Amino acid sequence: MPGLLRGVARTAVVAGTATAVSNRVSRRQQGRWAAQQGYDAPAAQPAYQAAPPPPAAPDMTSKIEQLKQLGDLKEQGVLTQAEFEEQKRVILGS
Repeated sequence: MPGLLRGVARTAVVAGTATAVSNRVSRRQQGRWAAQQGYDAPAAQPAYQAAPPPPAAPDMTSKIEQLKQLGDLKEQGVLTQAEFEEQKRVILGS
């Protein structure tokens, strides 16, 4: 399970970084468009803002428990590899 948690954590960091970059680009574009139209860009906003922390994964404990149960069913021969992969995708939401 450490590999799964590492993957989830990495995804959260990448998503948080992408959101921060996207927001910064949007603010810069709005400032440029405002300047082109003769309006002053908002001076109160700092040039750089700290990225917000990635959102905590809701229900991660229950997801891990479900994945453990799936693994047990696969080891017992109840699930095939394809069924296991499909259920894993459903649980992880990807």
